[in-house]
Amino acid sequence: MVLLIQSPTIDQVGVEERVARLMTRSIKKESELEGLKLALNMIDLTTLEGKDTVGKVKQMCYKAQHLADDIAGLPTVAAVCVYVNHVKTAKRALVNSGIKIASVATAFPSGNSSRKVKIEETKMAVANGADEVDMVISRGEFLQGNYNFVFDEIAAIKEACGPARLKVILETGELSTLDNVRKASDIAIHAGADFIKTSTGKIQPAATMPVTLVMLQAIKDHYDATGIMVGMKPAGGISTSKSALNYLVMLYETLGEKWMTNEWFRFGASSLANDIILQLGKEKYGAYYSNNYISKD
Repeated sequence: MVLLIQSPTIDQVGVEERVARLMTRSIKKESELEGLKLALNMIDLTTLEGKDTVGKVKQMCYKAQHLADDIAGLPTVAAVCVYVNHVKTAKRALVNSGIKIASVATAFPSGNSSRKVKIEETKMAVANGADEVDMVISRGEFLQGNYNFVFDEIAAIKEACGPARLKVILETGELSTLDNVRKASDIAIHAGADFIKTSTGKIQPAATMPVTLVMLQAIKDHYDATGIMVGMKPAGGISTSKSALNYLVMLYETLGEKWMTNEWFRFGASSLANDIILQLGKEKYGAYYSNNYISKD
């Protein structure tokens, strides 16, 4: 098909000024604690390494269900994210937990493979039990201006997902400009993405607040025009409770209360879970846990 998507030009100075203002918002203590629990419930706990083993995946799945058993009222994380060949292991380990299973596909993280291979890998992930598929766009095609190629590929992967939700990774660190981030967001949304996601976590810079704000605005404009909600997942580089709260403030002020659940917003930031647990532990005990009591996964 021929794309007729007209993306607006991004005022980078304006975006950076708005982000700076959002980061000055003060949060009351009670709201801060609720925000940290909400952020914890929005995390996709992730292991995507060449050295991943069955044992490591099982351990991560256990952690996902038992973040800190001595702190009452903690939620679980939203999902675990693994490679396709570890989906069955995660499925068995998380049975009846309510935690989603996400799988990266489409020649993650480079995206450099044929469409046929990408579709087959996507179908394999879903057949193995994935509730969600995280795909990467073909950045080389995008940067050459082959927007129809990128749109059609996303649409084909969306179809291959069947009942699974599709998160489309833009790899914003390779897109260079906020104008490109907006264009890629619009293409992904119109091609059928259930979520748009900043990064694979393998490229720096990964998630940043200016990039995330541009992507949130693309979601808002689409919702205002169509009434259709699309989710957002900043991933990579978000490691502190303070930064997570800043992202939640930005989410609330840009998209509103409807998006303040893990159905529509996720953090791709495994190390963030540890920092939130440390902060909540300090609130309960008056002192920080030793890092030795928290797994590094």
